[in-house]
Amino acid sequence: MSAGCVRWLLSHTVRAVCSSRPAYWTPTLRSTGLCETRVIASSWRRSAFSTEVPEEQQVPPAKKKKQDPRAHASISSVGRKIPHREIQVISEAGENLGLMHRADVIRIMDEKDLKLVLLSENKEPPVYRLMSGKQIHEEQLRLREKNKSKAGPVQVKELSISAGIASHDLSTKLKQAEIWLDKKHHVRLTLRAGQARHASNLDTALEQMVEQMNMMVAFVSKPKVIREGQAAMCILRPPSAKELSQKAKNEAEESQSAASRSKTPPVSNTDTTEEFVQQ
Repeated sequence: MSAGCVRWLLSHTVRAVCSSRPAYWTPTLRSTGLCETRVIASSWRRSAFSTEVPEEQQVPPAKKKKQDPRAHASISSVGRKIPHREIQVISEAGENLGLMHRADVIRIMDEKDLKLVLLSENKEPPVYRLMSGKQIHEEQLRLREKNKSKAGPVQVKELSISAGIASHDLSTKLKQAEIWLDKKHHVRLTLRAGQARHASNLDTALEQMVEQMNMMVAFVSKPKVIREGQAAMCILRPPSAKELSQKAKNEAEESQSAASRSKTPPVSNTDTTEEFVQQ
């Protein structure tokens, strides 16, 4: 048999063996390397169409986000859907009402027009408190001010004014201070002494300038004389929510008292004269 016939017969034998047994190897096939392409193609097809994910490529589970320790819990009403059957209840006056069924709590809420606030869910039974809408609002303001106080350092802006400043320039300076205060910055206001004003009056003059501002401000440091009487300085801050609420309350009381005084009829001179004659 010629060498060409032997080669042809060997190649057909290799194809038949590789098609039926892709992982079958013989010393003759291993030496010729004729089945290598078949085996590689077969493994490629299995990897290309396989839905299994290799262990090294598996997506790790998502990590839980850690809660920021600086975050403060807010306070709000839980409504009428109380998830627990029996709860520990604190009254709106701070009195411990003991263990109560949620149906009884809802009845008290309806009778007194109160809301229920969760105080501690980790205790057994959980602790709730009955509060009015005004109490919840005041507590929210208190927590907001507490969070602001721990938010971080406050930026202090510098503003210098000469004692002989013109009224238009003073108005421009004060408007700039108001812009900074609106952005929750503090403002260090310095009034420098001039020839037209005595140094002893600088603190009073600075306080009068602050009173010309179109917004309510509060003092971190009240006006005082510095630099051996050559200047006066004060530090302004934006008012707190409590201070704004108190101001609105005072203005409402003043307007109410002014309205009541205007409704009181004045005493006429004729009535006074008649009373004097009768006596």
